[in-house]
Amino acid sequence: MISCDTHPAGDRPDSSHERPPPVITIDGPGGVGKGTVSHRLADRFGWWMLDSGALYRLLALAAASRGVAPEDEASLFALGRELDCEFSRSNDGECVLLNGLDVTTEIRSEICGNNASRLARLPKVREALLERQRSFRKFPGLIADGRDMGTRVFPDADLKIFLTANLDERARRRHKQLKAQGTDVNLASLLTEISERDSRDRKRTVSPLGPADDAVLIDTTDLTVDTVLNHVMSEVHAKAGLYCITR
Repeated sequence: MISCDTHPAGDRPDSSHERPPPVITIDGPGGVGKGTVSHRLADRFGWWMLDSGALYRLLALAAASRGVAPEDEASLFALGRELDCEFSRSNDGECVLLNGLDVTTEIRSEICGNNASRLARLPKVREALLERQRSFRKFPGLIADGRDMGTRVFPDADLKIFLTANLDERARRRHKQLKAQGTDVNLASLLTEISERDSRDRKRTVSPLGPADDAVLIDTTDLTVDTVLNHVMSEVHAKAGLYCITR
């Protein structure tokens, strides 16, 4: 039986020594299911949710609307620091605002995703968004979805998950998702784009895509979302302190 430490009202530890809000990171390339898994976990625990990829997509969209060149690192840094965006989630799904405008659908396009990947290679861009991402860490806890959550943004995370899947399956999933959104895209072209993005993400000099040394790897190729969630919950239960917080 797993027990939780409790502190009577007069016997609580000094606040300066209390642990920070717990974090579970879900990293991996596109199409492995990390967004779906992250949202399901956040809903289950009642925790905050960080979709870090959306921040890079928002920056790419803001840069394009202002005519900022993708190689203008100084301007992108300044734009990233002042990015005016909001995230909300309800029974109707997510809503993402940029400068007060709903861009939820726009940032999920393949064009926006590829532009975001190119910007994400720039060290100053990643620096500009680092503290903004860390600001999402609040009680009761955070589920952080991205590509460098466990290696760079939250290296002290309570649990680090890295999801993988083979390239063909990832392209098939993305193709199905885009068709459901009414976007007509060629599967072969999509497979090439995903492969090229993988290469960019793995070869960038700052925070390259890859699992943390202490991450749990889960191959989702032949797994349902529920099965992946069960695997993650098994890891949560294996960590006594984290289990006490989330149950």
